[in-house]
Amino acid sequence: MDPQKIYDLLYARYGDLNWWPASSPYEVMVGAVLTQNTAWSNVEKAIANFSERLSPEFIMDISDAKLADIIRPSGFFNQKAVYLKELTRWYAHYSFSVENVRLHTMEHIRKELLSLKGIGKETADAILLYAFGYPSFVVDAYTKWLFERLPIDIPLNYDSIKAYFELKLPPSTYLYNNYHAMIVINAKAHCSKNPKCENCPLAGICRRGNCERGNAPFHATTK
Repeated sequence: MDPQKIYDLLYARYGDLNWWPASSPYEVMVGAVLTQNTAWSNVEKAIANFSERLSPEFIMDISDAKLADIIRPSGFFNQKAVYLKELTRWYAHYSFSVENVRLHTMEHIRKELLSLKGIGKETADAILLYAFGYPSFVVDAYTKWLFERLPIDIPLNYDSIKAYFELKLPPSTYLYNNYHAMIVINAKAHCSKNPKCENCPLAGICRRGNCERGNAPFHATTK
C-alpha cells in the first residue's frame, strides 16, 4: 500500500497538527525522554514542575536527586534523571545550539544519540525530527498497532516500519512530523489496542474490516 494514500486519508480528517507541543527544541528533547513508558499527561505535569527553569544549563547544574524529584510525575524518575543528564552533557558539546547540531549529518547525530544511555531508536528519532528538524520518521506503539491492521505485509519491527515510510516518501521534515502526529491522534481516537472502527478515516482500507461486528483481527509477522 502507498503510504501517501494513508496520509491523504488521515489529512482529510485531521489537517495540519503542528506537533510537537513544546516551547523550545530543548523542551522537545526533555519530553522525548520523559514520555518513555508513560502517558503524555504525566510528562506535562513533570515539565510544569520546572516552572520557568527548564533549560540545559539548569539541568546540568541541578543534582540528580533534585532533578528526579522534579520529574517524578513521569515515572521511572531516577533513571530518567540520569538519562536527561547524559543527553544534556551531549548537547553541551554543541554549545546547546540546534544550528551547531545541524552542521552534521542526520546519520552522524543519530549514531551519537543512540550511544547515550536511555536513548533508544524511538527517542532518538523523535529528537532528530522534532527538536532538530531532520527528516527521520518516528515509529511508536501507535504506528505498530496501525500496521497490524492495514494491508501492509512487512515485518512489524522498528527498522522495517521506519524504512517503509522513508523509502516510499520524500525526506520531508514537515511530512514526517504531521504523519506521525496524525497516526498518534487517530490511534487515540480509533486504532488503539481495543480499536473503535466506527467513523475511522482508515476504515475503508483496514484489514480488520468492520471489527465491531466480530471479524477476526489480522496478525502480521513480528520478525
